[in-house]
Amino acid sequence: MIQDISKKIAWLKTHPKMLEGIFRGIERETLRIQKNGDFSKTTHPYSIGSSLTHKWITTDFSENLLEFVTPTSDNIDYLLSFLKDLHCFTASNIQNERMWPFSIPYCFHDKMSIPIAQYGSSNAGKMKTIYRTGLKNRYGDLINTISGVHYNFSLPVSFWKNWKKNNKQENDTDQISSGYLNLIRNYYRFGWIIPYLFGSSPAISSYFLKNTQKKYKFKKNKENIFYLPWSTSLRLSDIGYANTNILDLNIMFNNLHEYLDSLKNALETPSKKFVNIGLKDINGHFQQLNTNILQIENELYTQIRPKRKTKNGESLIEALKNRGIEYVEIRSLDINPFSPLGINKNQILLLDLFLIWCALIESPKIDKTNFLLITKNWEKIIYEGRKPNQKIYTNNQNETKTLIEISEIIFKDLNQIALILDFNSKDILYQTACRKIKLFFQNPELTYSAQCLKLLIEKGIKKTGLYLSNKYHKKFINSNYLNLNKDILEQETIRSHQQQIQIEKEDILSFEEYIQKK
Repeated sequence: MIQDISKKIAWLKTHPKMLEGIFRGIERETLRIQKNGDFSKTTHPYSIGSSLTHKWITTDFSENLLEFVTPTSDNIDYLLSFLKDLHCFTASNIQNERMWPFSIPYCFHDKMSIPIAQYGSSNAGKMKTIYRTGLKNRYGDLINTISGVHYNFSLPVSFWKNWKKNNKQENDTDQISSGYLNLIRNYYRFGWIIPYLFGSSPAISSYFLKNTQKKYKFKKNKENIFYLPWSTSLRLSDIGYANTNILDLNIMFNNLHEYLDSLKNALETPSKKFVNIGLKDINGHFQQLNTNILQIENELYTQIRPKRKTKNGESLIEALKNRGIEYVEIRSLDINPFSPLGINKNQILLLDLFLIWCALIESPKIDKTNFLLITKNWEKIIYEGRKPNQKIYTNNQNETKTLIEISEIIFKDLNQIALILDFNSKDILYQTACRKIKLFFQNPELTYSAQCLKLLIEKGIKKTGLYLSNKYHKKFINSNYLNLNKDILEQETIRSHQQQIQIEKEDILSFEEYIQKK
């Protein structure tokens, strides 16, 4: 099932510099809430900048769903420090509100008003809002307030060039894209390890279960919160994740051109379900950007995506087609409620090791039969990951191994990769993280989901969420005087508002014309 990569690791040990220059970026979502836990009813605070144009602080689906975006960096400490500064700056500007520390919102009633994010009067701003209106009409508004952390990761170009230097049939761009697609396929095969270790949404409000077939027997607490005894990340399940079935779209990540063709087809093919919603309401207001399977590329919800920075006016498909894959975006991380930032350093260290491992092992192409088996493994971990002696499928439905058996193989390799990275940094951080996190398989009670579930059952989600949000808010406020980026963030706030005004002034096309050109 898992290839022996001892020779590949031995090669890396003789070329450790090939792993210097790993770049990362973090996108963290969090809901602004009132002090009593209700959703904030205020607009995106003017004092933290324009959500349309701010480099690092924006909104996602709703007006109260903040998104913090760090710069890319090859320094983990800088990345976390900058993310902390974003939190401190925001907390100091929303003194009467808090940031919800869980992925799953706590809902008090089913008639909550969830205002869709607004981005001003420009065509670009209107497009962002209408896209979100489409998400609401397609999947519902509450489900779109579920929060997560996205981890962006790229290996050094020198790694890819040297790793496949004997492959004369591919140019550098194709070679790198092929390498990332190998990584992506292996992430699908083995990436269930991430929700097992770090999943933090083992419970969910009853309001999310209304229109869902119950495959599992949920238990319920006095807050009307449903949970499963061994679940890890219900956010990633068909209950909590607004997911377009990539099997139906025939997206297998085997070839970049095939992937882009499939994605393009989804962007151009009408969906009967979404056609029935209608493009506009009776008053002529847009209800979605279009009636196709996907409105835009970002609507493809997957555990991991190939990405590339786009140039002005360029679509993601065009960027990937012209210049290949630049990095991958990991989307299967829940908010870590035990960290004020929603993610901690050990998680980053483990992700680095695991993603390098995914790049090293062989990655046969995936067909629909393979992908169905892969999906079943993810489902097992999401719903019953901590079940004693849990097994997952290996090569077919008749072959299984226990999580402990598979983790032994994976972590043996991860520890060897940790030695190389620690050699480069003259430290033992990767080895230490590897050793600590491996214990999660031997003792599932150490996993984040087990710790979360214990708190939610004993103290309730509202009490726990408010306690943590108040604790973290106080910490951010008290730390703001140490905010090294305070001046930069204040300047960016001013600049972002000025840029939004400029964009709105420069619009010459009607919105209808603007959409047609997109």
